[in-house]
Amino acid sequence: MDQVNKDDKLKLIYTIFCDDVRLEVGNKLSLMGVFQNIMVQQLPVSLIKFAVVSHWQGAGTHLSEVRILSPDRRQPVVVSQPTSFEVTPGGFADNISFFVNVTFHEPGQYWVQTLVDSTLFDEQPLIVLDARSAQGPENASEAVN
Repeated sequence: MDQVNKDDKLKLIYTIFCDDVRLEVGNKLSLMGVFQNIMVQQLPVSLIKFAVVSHWQGAGTHLSEVRILSPDRRQPVVVSQPTSFEVTPGGFADNISFFVNVTFHEPGQYWVQTLVDSTLFDEQPLIVLDARSAQGPENASEAVN
């Protein structure tokens, strides 16, 4: 019985940041403009559309929300509405949070947090760089990884 419960535990397989997501024939997702860093010529910058794609395995019905925190983690830049998703036993589910007109006012390492059932489940860094001043963490790169 313990093995069944362990296999049913909810797991976040990946989180991807991109400009847009489309649902295609055959229930396939097309992701446009995948990125991990944002480099701009001038700050503040507003992203017209921004999507966070989370791929889950496990089982059960859960409530998810995504929030982006400022580099000092003190204030949310944007918070999604909670959305429900269901993972069938042994299956998977994709949860997509769309944001519109997200404004980043300063360079730095922002935090994209995923909450499940009102509990912090995961966080990923999102680095915003001002290309003119090249401010930001020393390990940041323009290269697409």
